[in-house]
Amino acid sequence: MTRRGADLSTSEEKRALENGVASWYGPNFHGKLTANGEVYDMNGVSAAHRTLPFGTILLVENLDNGKTVQVRVNDRGPYAKNRIIDLSKGAAEKIDMIGPGTARVRLYLMEGDLENSRISDIKVPTYTVQLGSYQSREEADRHAAEVEGSFVETVNIDGQTFYRLYKGTYKDPEDAKVEMERLNQQGHAGFVKQIENN
Repeated sequence: MTRRGADLSTSEEKRALENGVASWYGPNFHGKLTANGEVYDMNGVSAAHRTLPFGTILLVENLDNGKTVQVRVNDRGPYAKNRIIDLSKGAAEKIDMIGPGTARVRLYLMEGDLENSRISDIKVPTYTVQLGSYQSREEADRHAAEVEGSFVETVNIDGQTFYRLYKGTYKDPEDAKVEMERLNQQGHAGFVKQIENN
């Protein structure tokens, strides 16, 4: 739903998160999987953000024309350093930024639990090394005992429970890669993963 920016003052519940530049993405990604496993619909109203938990509902205000659109975060990006959010084509159309390609925006939190999320700075993604994913907590704990400083997290996917083993948290993916290579040399196969807050 598109509304004028003047309506923002009617609710005390909206929390301004950040200001910056928005871009949009479309045909090259249409029909492909988003970072949370959904099929990307460029004509829908969704968004990619580097760190906000999947499912977070944002109100995006175009500061150039006052138009707003409500979106749900279901993907990761944008990867250009000077952008804070990537909107679906459908969302970008609602705030008239298809032509310009980018717009100055303000993001407001509508729904989402940032207090219990692991992010401390919504502009900085965090990385870890994933060493395993198990259906048995016992197996995950056994592997964790072999890797000093590792930790197990419970993840629910499509009604199934998995126990994932992680090692370390890093702001720089290169640091995570160095740790991954060190662990690989010790016989622990792993890969670098952006920590999700879903």
